[in-house]
Amino acid sequence: MREFKLIDKKPTRFGFGEGLVTLGERFDNVVVLGGDITGSVMTSLFKDRFPERFFSIGIAEQNATTIAAGLALSGKIPFFASYSAFSAFRNADQLRISIAYNNVNVKIGGGHSGITVGPDGATHQSLEEIAYVRSLPNMTLIVPADYEETKKATIAIGEMVGPAFIRFGRSPVPQFTLPEDDFTIGKANVLQEGKDIAIFACGIMVWEALTAAKELWNRKGIRAKVINLHTIKPIDIESIVKTAEECGAIVTAEEHQIHGGMGSAIAEVISKNYPIPIEFVGIQDRFGMSGEPDELMEAFHITWKDIFAAALIAMQRRDKGNFKQSRTVIDVPQFEEN
Repeated sequence: MREFKLIDKKPTRFGFGEGLVTLGERFDNVVVLGGDITGSVMTSLFKDRFPERFFSIGIAEQNATTIAAGLALSGKIPFFASYSAFSAFRNADQLRISIAYNNVNVKIGGGHSGITVGPDGATHQSLEEIAYVRSLPNMTLIVPADYEETKKATIAIGEMVGPAFIRFGRSPVPQFTLPEDDFTIGKANVLQEGKDIAIFACGIMVWEALTAAKELWNRKGIRAKVINLHTIKPIDIESIVKTAEECGAIVTAEEHQIHGGMGSAIAEVISKNYPIPIEFVGIQDRFGMSGEPDELMEAFHITWKDIFAAALIAMQRRDKGNFKQSRTVIDVPQFEEN
């Protein structure tokens, strides 16, 4: 398998905006609804290219979602995007009833997700939407890893039929996937093979997982399998169970609360099919705070160092046959910078 290298740093929201333009070029019935933050979530790219198919609803996320449902029932493919704090939570009822219950072909963009929104602070750092959105029947949920994958994921949910939610961020993050890399909804991508420990990650934590795997090999001689679980729902049960059987211990890494997120989804699969030790790297039941993205990742313990530490704990539990509840907070080893 190839070694993934840092190509650039770009916000995943740019991939979302460019994916919308591609869809608009392919399908005349793709329309986009905006909520006065088109430049922030990059729906402005579609607005500039197809002004006749863009509708500004104003700061009214609940109305926009309901209007999108009506447009879908009229044969359109509507996208509505806002900050996840609004598109997932302010209009939670509309997502549940207007979109999911009616099973309409509406696509929702959740921008500025996670702790890396940075200075916007706790009110805008949506850390819980995976838990809510994945619980909705009929809903597809995608958390792409970088700019390139976000573009492909946006196109993919536009081409599928049914409700979908895509989560993306604000700040520039490592770009490491290529246009030719495979992206299939519901199919996890194995980025690195290994049988000592498995690391499942989504979103920006995929790059952190690759970095942790590299350091596990360089410092400890540990071969880690790294899986990009970009689709949280429908989840790739086959891949998760196969990996559990091969490695015997798992670390999950996400820019989200550890309760109800990707890690919880994996734990549901594992507990039913192949129980093994799992360690969870994510936000530890806290609200966010203002700060620079890199500072916040360190403060909230969601860096490669935390994945590294969690891998050692998971392997130790496996080797000792210890399946008891693990520690809530991971003690991160001290590292010497190269």
